Amino acid sequence: MVKSRKKKREMIPRSFPFRGYDHPNAVWCADFKGDFKLKDGIRCYPLTISDGYSRFLLCCKGLSGTKTYDTKKEFERCFREYGLPNAIRTDNGVPFAAGLGMSLLSTWWIKLGILPERIRPGKPQENGRHERMHRTLKAEAVYPIRSSMKQQQKSFDRFRAEYNFERPHEALGQKTPSQLYKHSTRIFPNRIPEIRYPDHF
Repeated sequence: MVKSRKKKREMIPRSFPFRGYDHPNAVWCADFKGDFKLKDGIRCYPLTISDGYSRFLLCCKGLSGTKTYDTKKEFERCFREYGLPNAIRTDNGVPFAAGLGMSLLSTWWIKLGILPERIRPGKPQENGRHERMHRTLKAEAVYPIRSSMKQQQKSFDRFRAEYNFERPHEALGQKTPSQLYKHSTRIFPNRIPEIRYPDHF
């Protein structure tokens, strides 16, 4: 008699209600701020990643699209520099989610022991701290439109430095994000582990 193999159950990202921002690296928030055209005709897709607890802006990178490869490259850079968070909260857009299951990016996060959190469609307030940062970013680092991606990235870098190290935040008790943020104790591994399922799966 041939026993049927148990089907591995897919690990589903957590949805609302989410875990709290208890400490640095408990939850990172990520999104692509709305794309816009530069003066040279190239479209800029700003990838932003922030720490939910401290508001520390870990990444503000102008990309040429939302491809998984380029996005993953920026996340890996952040993981190597700052360590791994416990969870990453995003919307359901590309490349964070996939229509018929887990995206390659979310699967990679799970292999690293990071829980993907997905906000509900039409509920940007569930990633409210990150959205508020986006409004400030748009007002101070997007307009006036720059001539090229290189010039735009310089604007993003200046904004990120000021936002993290110079600007006190009322919600942080007039402290800067850099005063509250600490690197994660979970380091990026040299070898990516496979997903392990409990015996009852």
